[in-house]
Amino acid sequence: MSQPSYLDFTSDEWAALRANTPLTLTESDVEKMRGINVNLDVDMVEHSFLPLSRLLNLHFQGSHQLATVTDTFLGTPPQPRPFVLGVAGSVAVGKSTISRVLQELLSRWPHHPRVELVTTDGFLFPNAVLEERGLMERKGFPESYDRRALLEFVARAKAGAEQLEVPIYSHFAYDVLDGETRVISRPDILILEGLNVLQAGGIGAFVSDYFNFSIFVDADPEAVRRWYIERFVTLRDTAFTQPDAYFHRYADLSDDEAVAVASGIWARINEVNLFENILPTRERASLILRKAPDHSIERVRLRR
Repeated sequence: MSQPSYLDFTSDEWAALRANTPLTLTESDVEKMRGINVNLDVDMVEHSFLPLSRLLNLHFQGSHQLATVTDTFLGTPPQPRPFVLGVAGSVAVGKSTISRVLQELLSRWPHHPRVELVTTDGFLFPNAVLEERGLMERKGFPESYDRRALLEFVARAKAGAEQLEVPIYSHFAYDVLDGETRVISRPDILILEGLNVLQAGGIGAFVSDYFNFSIFVDADPEAVRRWYIERFVTLRDTAFTQPDAYFHRYADLSDDEAVAVASGIWARINEVNLFENILPTRERASLILRKAPDHSIERVRLRR
């Protein structure tokens, strides 16, 4: 199978495609969206994410017009259906921060003020199920998700369901919260963020079949490994110190011990998942954001 064709842009070439798109976020807004140990400032938003916001707005309008054409052809009243945006990439690559930035930027366009962000974490099987199936060491791998429930959720969203329930995942408890959900109602744009949202293969429908546009957040694996370790050390000094935290047992590790534990988890679980399941989906994305070691966007590849 031939590889898809992409247009390549340097960071400056990409920034020029912002055109006249106004910056609607303040430094305070950006500060609230910054992830753990993820460098993000107003200049980065202006340089890298305003052009992407403009591109997605154009795709939204085109998708809406196409849907209207179809409804007109069928002789049916126009049905509101969300524009579904998928965001994929490794653990610790910063896709959650990028998704939050896009949510804020896109919600400030007049065409689509209602933008919801859903992560696939809520569709992980509960820890009790993972333990029963011997999958705790493969949490985040494709088989650790309730893929049927996730696919049904996206299909119902795409069909314009009035209300959708999203399971809630707690990183503090490191588990899906039993019986707890949040409800979203007919967003203009639905951002679905997760490790394996671009995965395909086999028989039947896939989550990515429902995407209007998809983004893969890419970086050198060695940089991602370093970001993961830095985040682990930061969490050791913050969230892990709380007695009820799932990872409280790591709170008293020395710096060297924390680095060693994080390196082991990365090599044993996250790096394997990255190379076996996540990186192979990269070329399925509509757009690839390549990050530099400082988290800035150094290259953008846009699928023709």
